[in-house]
Amino acid sequence: MSQSVLISNIRLYEFIREKCNTAIVKQKSTSSNVIDVKWVQTVAGGHGRGDATNQLDQPHGLFIDDDQTMIIADRENHRIIQWRMGDINGQVVAGSHGPGNQLHQLNEPTDVLIDKETDTLIICDRKNRRVIRWSRRSGTTHGEILLNNIHGYGLAMDDQGYLYISDTEHHEVRRYKIGDKSETVVAGGHGEGNGLNQLNVPIYLFVDRQQAVYVSDNNNHRVMKWNKGAKEGIVVAGGHDQGNALTSLSHPLGVFVDALDTVYVADCGNHRIICWPKGSKQGTVIVGGNGEGEGANQLKNPMGLSFDRHGNLYVADCKNNRVQRLCIE
Repeated sequence: MSQSVLISNIRLYEFIREKCNTAIVKQKSTSSNVIDVKWVQTVAGGHGRGDATNQLDQPHGLFIDDDQTMIIADRENHRIIQWRMGDINGQVVAGSHGPGNQLHQLNEPTDVLIDKETDTLIICDRKNRRVIRWSRRSGTTHGEILLNNIHGYGLAMDDQGYLYISDTEHHEVRRYKIGDKSETVVAGGHGEGNGLNQLNVPIYLFVDRQQAVYVSDNNNHRVMKWNKGAKEGIVVAGGHDQGNALTSLSHPLGVFVDALDTVYVADCGNHRIICWPKGSKQGTVIVGGNGEGEGANQLKNPMGLSFDRHGNLYVADCKNNRVQRLCIE
């Protein structure tokens, strides 16, 4: 069997497409160091590229609420769309008035999260170089500007309400207290480069309970961890030049870290999701890695990723214009 058919010693014996775009995946393994994918399901989009409410156009960042409702940055539709589990159609909750810089408009949003304290959406409105807050109350027609003049891409919020933003122009991650324009650089900030105190186009973020910042360092093909107050980061995934070996990444994007410090990465250029247990020298492919495509075992430039409270993994499968949900063990 060729290497392209192997998924980290997980042999995919059977894919059965059911109605509602669900694929049941039966897997057997010859190794204990595997991720067992029980099934893969399309839960948003999947009806081709478009701007109808059952379609997406290059979804990027996503946030999963406690009830499994998905909040998706639908980048090329210039909108944020909310998708409840089981629904065929989503609901536009911000933007969707064409690209523009008015307060009722967005221009290529790349990330979104829910601020539980205020029940608002925080949106990275990338092409407008701003961060917008948008109330989730019914009837809200426009947002308010939280931050201006920042070429942001990814967002995160910690337990204390601090907001983190990746700045791709200055190759750094900044932390803000909402309502206070003062900022703290918490990762990078030493110009573009591949040193341990540098980043090269930081994209998506994850912040743990200790306020350690994990960042997908896109052009360095690695994921970095910056402990609170650290002057340098630690490479926790990739860092062995661009490639498709299990030791390498290719333009990583979405990142998520579980309670065991396992790092999950949307390995965009390799069209796969890969996880790196703490201290591991190589990753394990969860899904993809079979070339770009729209099959249940394939992805095409995955972007954002997240988990729900039940341990299901969600992937913004960007160029397939869909969100995939995976049940994994």
